[in-house]
Amino acid sequence: MFSITVRDHLMVAHSFRGTGSGAAQRLHGATFIVDATFRRPALDDDNVVVDLALAAQELGAVIAELNYRNLEHEPAFAGTNTSAEALAKVIADRLADRVGAGHLGAGARGLAGITVTLHDSPVAWASYERAL
Repeated sequence: MFSITVRDHLMVAHSFRGTGSGAAQRLHGATFIVDATFRRPALDDDNVVVDLALAAQELGAVIAELNYRNLEHEPAFAGTNTSAEALAKVIADRLADRVGAGHLGAGARGLAGITVTLHDSPVAWASYERAL
């Protein structure tokens, strides 16, 4: 399986519900490094996984929809904890929608999957992986 990864960052506000959340139950800010990895079993006609510039552009567009927002006010998170895992899924699903809409070029239709990883710190991160 071949892959490429593009990176951006995201700043949000959120809080958690539940007894295991401790101080994170209060509204707080979070800055995540966001990696989006695109995978395919064979390279396209241009001998690439997907156009790196388009992948970075589309990750940036998805990030812009969420950046500097309180995730508790975002419809995608209605009724759920705004965990890094849930945020990774929302970003991956939105990237998948962009692949399907052709925003990453015709060659991206051969992609097999996307993984989005949110780095909460140098020693902790969460990922969501989905097929295309």
